[in-house]
Amino acid sequence: KVPPESESNQDDPTPAVPQSLRAAQPPTPGDSQDRRLIKNLGQNSEAVKASYRREKWRSRSMSISSNVSSSAGSRSSLSSYSSSGSGSDDEDEVNPREVQQQSTNGFSDFCIKKISQSSFGRREIQIAEEEMPALMLLRRKLSEERSLNGARILICTHITAQSAVLIETLGACGARVRVCSCNIHSTQNEVAAALAESGISVFAWKNMTEKDFWWCIDQCVKGDFDDNVGDGKTALGPNMILDDGGDMTHYMATNLPERFAKIIGIVEENVDGIHRLYNLSRAGKLPAPVMNVNESVTKTKFDNYFASKESITDAIKRSTDCMLGGKLVVVCGYGEVGKGCAAAFAGIGCVVMVTEIDPICAIQACMQGFRVVRLEDVVHYVDIVVTCTGNKNIVTREHMNKMKKCCILANMGHASAEIDVASLATSELRWEKIRSHVHHVHWPDGKYIVLLAKGGLANHSCTSVPSFVISVTATTHALGLIELFIAPPSRYKQDVYLMPKKLDEYVASLHLTVFNAHITELTKEQATFIQKNRGGPFKNQHYRY
Repeated sequence: KVPPESESNQDDPTPAVPQSLRAAQPPTPGDSQDRRLIKNLGQNSEAVKASYRREKWRSRSMSISSNVSSSAGSRSSLSSYSSSGSGSDDEDEVNPREVQQQSTNGFSDFCIKKISQSSFGRREIQIAEEEMPALMLLRRKLSEERSLNGARILICTHITAQSAVLIETLGACGARVRVCSCNIHSTQNEVAAALAESGISVFAWKNMTEKDFWWCIDQCVKGDFDDNVGDGKTALGPNMILDDGGDMTHYMATNLPERFAKIIGIVEENVDGIHRLYNLSRAGKLPAPVMNVNESVTKTKFDNYFASKESITDAIKRSTDCMLGGKLVVVCGYGEVGKGCAAAFAGIGCVVMVTEIDPICAIQACMQGFRVVRLEDVVHYVDIVVTCTGNKNIVTREHMNKMKKCCILANMGHASAEIDVASLATSELRWEKIRSHVHHVHWPDGKYIVLLAKGGLANHSCTSVPSFVISVTATTHALGLIELFIAPPSRYKQDVYLMPKKLDEYVASLHLTVFNAHITELTKEQATFIQKNRGGPFKNQHYRY
C-alpha cells in the first residue's frame, strides 16, 4: 500500500446512475405490479410512495463490467469500481470533501459524512462504554494524573464505537488527537460525527475511495495542534502515532520526513505495519521507539482469536442468510485469526479444512481435527473460503474460476490483497450488487460466486466485533502510548519493542473483575521456588501462552 504518486482523477467505471437517466432503464417484470401497488396506496401517501420507489430502485441489481488496471494489493482495486452507495447513506452521493460542515460549537476541522448524525453516534459510543469496563476504569484512574498531558497523537484506526472509547480515553488522559481511518469500508459515519461534534479532528467516512483515503491521511498528518501560550496560540505538530496497518507512518516517512523526525513514540497493532517498521529499523530510519502491540499477548490471544471467532459466522449469516451447518469450509491460514475462524465454523457444524505454510501451525490444525490441504486441491467443491493470512494473492483468479456456483468468499486478514479482486474486473464477468457489501460475480457459463466486502475485512464491513474483546486491545494501546510518553529517554532506543510483560498482565487483570474471577496469590516460599516476584511478571518475555 503506497500513496498515489499523483492526484490523477480517474473515472469510476461504475458511477451512480444519474437521475436524468433512470427513466431510460429497462423495465423489470415486476414494474407493472409495482405501479398498481403504489396506486393503491392512496392519494395522501406521497412519502410512502417515494420511500417505496427509492427502496425498489435500490434493490435492483447493478451490473458492471469494466477493465480496471490497478496493482494487486492496492485499495484502488476495491474502490475504483464501487457501485453507487452502501450503508446508511446510500441515497447521499455527495463527497464529504465538497461539503462545509460545522459542529454546534462552530468547530469545523473535520471531514465526515454528516455531522447531523452525532446524537446517534454518541449513543453508540455510550453502549460500547458499557461493554468496555476495563478501559473505562483505566480512564477514571489516569484522567486525574493526566498521564498524556502534552502528547499530540495522530491516530489511524477503524473509526468505530469501540475505537471512539479509546480516542476519548486518550483525550481524558491529557492527549490531543487527530484521527483518520485505516480502512475504506469500516467507518461508522455516526460515530465519526459524534467525535467531530465533541471537538475532535476526524477525517473518515464509510466506503471512501482510494484517493479519498490518502487525502484523509494527508489532512490528518498536516494539521497542527493549537497550544495556548499566553494570550495567543502556537501551532505544534504531532509527537506520537497510533497506527493500524502502517499507512500513516509510511505516509509521513515518505512525504513529511521533517515531521516524522519529531515523533517520539509509535504504537502499531497490525502485522503489515510491524513489517514496515522493522524495515525502517533495519535501514536506521526510525525516529523513535516503536511498541509492537500486534505481537503482545493481549492482542494475539484475545483480539485476534476471540474477535474472529465471535464475528466470522455472524458476518456470513447476516450477509447471505445462509445456513452454515454441514457446509465445507476452507480457512486459509491457521494463525490466531485462522484458529478463531476454524473454531467458530467447527462449533456451528461445518466441515473445516485448513491451508498453511508453517508446519508448526499445520500440525496444530491436524491435532485439532482439521484436514490440512492445498487450496487448489479442494477449491472446486467447497462451499466457503475464508482468508486469514495477511499475505497477498491467497485466492487468485485461477482459484475463483474453479469455484462452484454460490461459493462464498470472504477475507478476515487485514490486507485487502488476500483475494485478487482486481482480476475479477474484466469484460466477461458481470457484477451484481445484492445488498451492502455483498456482490454476486457472474461467469459466462452461469456460475456465480458470493464475494463479501469486495475482499476487505468481512467482520468490520458486514457485522461488528465484540466491544469487550476490543477493550482488551484498546487498553493495551493506551498503556503502550503512556509507556513510551513517560519513559525516560534511556529506556528505549529507536527500535521495535514488545509490550513489557508486566503491562500485558495488568491489562488482563483489569478485565478479570468482569467475570468475578479471583487470582491465586503466590506464597513467599512459592515465589522463591520459581524465582518470580509475587506480583509478577509470571512469565518471561518470549513465553508462548
